[in-house]
Amino acid sequence: MAVEERTQEEILRDLLEHVRDGLGLEATIEIESNEEALIGTLHGEELGIFIGRHGQTIDAVQHLAQRILLANPETERRRIVVDAEGYRARRREALEKQADQAAIEAEKFGRPVALDAMTASERKHVHEYLRERGGVDTHSEGDEPERHLVVSPMGR
Repeated sequence: MAVEERTQEEILRDLLEHVRDGLGLEATIEIESNEEALIGTLHGEELGIFIGRHGQTIDAVQHLAQRILLANPETERRRIVVDAEGYRARRREALEKQADQAAIEAEKFGRPVALDAMTASERKHVHEYLRERGGVDTHSEGDEPERHLVVSPMGR
């Protein structure tokens, strides 16, 4: 009997269904796929338990999905994203707002400003966001899980 080949989309859908059902959530699952990314999104109300405190649960599910989907070296390499009702976009907006406020404060008072601890991917996003904005330097300090970004006036 031949082993049935499952697509990355099917595997991601199965994983998200398993997590959704395990958490007892009423949510639909949408899978979007293009050359650059495979995105699995839960739609529903009260998805807070799926997102978790500071996004820890959704990040863990995304990490698990990446490990499963990219385990085979012959698998197509693309970004794997797990989202819930636009959480990722809202979180990016909040991080950019915090980054802007820290940059303004660093420039105004001429001193470094530390942001709250964030994940590696969030720190990377903020580094890139502030590099494009200009006027400040950034670096990371501390150890996980308390690693955070420091925003400094340019050249200090």
